[in-house]
Amino acid sequence: MNSNLTTDVFDKIRYYDDNNVEYWSARELYSILEYKDWRNFENVVSKAKEACKNSDHAIVDHFVDVTKMVKLGSGSEREIEDVLLSRYACYLIIQNADPSKPIIAQAQTYFAIQTRKQEIQEEADILEDLNENQRRLYLRRELSEHNKQLVETAKNAGVETQLDYAIFQNYGYKGLYNGMSAQDIHHHKGLKKNEKILDHMGSTELAANLFRATQTEEKIKRENIHGKFNANKAHYEVGRKVRQTIQELGGTMPEDLPAAPSIKSIEREEKKKLEKKG
Repeated sequence: MNSNLTTDVFDKIRYYDDNNVEYWSARELYSILEYKDWRNFENVVSKAKEACKNSDHAIVDHFVDVTKMVKLGSGSEREIEDVLLSRYACYLIIQNADPSKPIIAQAQTYFAIQTRKQEIQEEADILEDLNENQRRLYLRRELSEHNKQLVETAKNAGVETQLDYAIFQNYGYKGLYNGMSAQDIHHHKGLKKNEKILDHMGSTELAANLFRATQTEEKIKRENIHGKFNANKAHYEVGRKVRQTIQELGGTMPEDLPAAPSIKSIEREEKKKLEKKG
């Protein structure tokens, strides 16, 4: 397999079922990932299934064991085992595959971009009929909820004190904002001392940080990460991957997005409207 293949190769082995749900064949994926022995690849699939379970996802929703007939050189047919994989299943397999293979890095990029595209589409469906202020309110509330979950997940991983968590958060920011800490971002955006970064993010920047938070929480759970050092490292890696995905999609880097007016004033306006309605 040519290690210089573009990520288009993964599009070529993507299929859709009768309900227009995409899937990949493990048999085809293992060949592209340069595995020569199916039994070795089955071990990778098993690890991916375990990671799926640890992330509180149902294995059967992402890994479907099937059998199919293949033609042999003699013209006869033989039944072989295969696994139909969701995008998430492929992502987990890539995370557990042999990192020494150059194609694995390409696969990571591909499935990171595909995951972000899906996130964007889901966000677009929800936010389609909302204006910018409404989008900001929705995403800010979502981020608040997921940050609470991230706090709990990080605590279980060994991030215990408030100082520990502040450092943990900074690692995520540094990954996403090209090395900038929360304090650096605050200064870069020209915010006042009492103004919070999240309250002055537009919908695009909030969406990027929401993706960072949800993916970090999932990574810590999926990989059963323990220890402050490992949790910080995971948060940085996720932030960096989100940044890379934004770059691959041609988006504006989060530090280059302008600071938005305080969301607190928007919340007050929404509250007044609700009060008027009864």
